[in-house]
Amino acid sequence: MTGISGLGPLLLTLKLAFVTTAALLLTCTPLAWWLANTRNRFKPLFESVVALPLVLPPTVLGFYLLT
Repeated sequence: MTGISGLGPLLLTLKLAFVTTAALLLTCTPLAWWLANTRNRFKPLFESVVALPLVLPPTVLGFYLLT
């Protein structure tokens, strides 16, 4: 039984990749435009939140979110 049933994990992965890409495009593109063009006093706060996944590993961020 290696027919179409073996494609389940692949299809799930592709669906997750599509949904994640669409969600990030819809939310992060306007945020990036805003960060590039604003002089708001909260800009450093948003920049640090956006850069946080680059600085800390996801497991550390998950732990901080849980606590």
